[in-house]
Amino acid sequence: MGRGRVELKRIENKINRQVTFSKRRNGLLKKAYELSVLCDAEVALIIFSSRGKLYEFGSASVTKTLERYQRCCYTPQENSIERETQSWYLEATKLKAKYESLQRTQRHLLGEDLGPLNVKELQNLEKQLEGALALARQRKQQILTEQMEDLRKKERHLGDLNRHLKLKLEAEGQNLKAIQDYWNSGAADESSNFHLHRAQSSQMDCDPGPVLQIGYHHYVPAEGSSVSASKSMPDETNFFQGWIL
Repeated sequence: MGRGRVELKRIENKINRQVTFSKRRNGLLKKAYELSVLCDAEVALIIFSSRGKLYEFGSASVTKTLERYQRCCYTPQENSIERETQSWYLEATKLKAKYESLQRTQRHLLGEDLGPLNVKELQNLEKQLEGALALARQRKQQILTEQMEDLRKKERHLGDLNRHLKLKLEAEGQNLKAIQDYWNSGAADESSNFHLHRAQSSQMDCDPGPVLQIGYHHYVPAEGSSVSASKSMPDETNFFQGWIL
């Protein structure tokens, strides 16, 4: 019993549609390769999936085949502006396909949109993630090592600075102590000189010194000189009276 005719229409089931696309895409690529080998033909095949993923095959090079196609389709008499526009259109198409491919790769690296990937693609993605993780850890370890080395250098510098300041402080303390001892010895010498000066001043104050006598000298007669004393009394009395006058 032969197979029934398959109705060509869009497959509604998403999983069945993706499986059918993968199978027929691989078959189409295989047929293109066989055609190029068996018939020595230049074949270029470009496929875009429903998600915008690019699949291409070129026996020589897709770009060279497209350029050859352009040379065959456009004659020199045609407008050069149209050729340039077509060239820019092809370039924009290629850039758009590359951009979409990069977006898909980014989503896959973020763990998104992994449904269409097969086991081999998932293994490749896992290897890429493991390699990126290893590089990230290596870079992180390098940065931490550099930071630790910088901190050690700062610690050694601060230790040297601390020792220098400690020695300087000890030297300043010794100088200050010497100055204090000098001032203390000077104060003690001044105190002893002050006490000696006060002692000398006290001795000088106790010495009576010469006395100025104002008036007459009191005469004290000696024994046995009563006659002379009596004779001289009028004179002293007269002298005193005359001095008073």
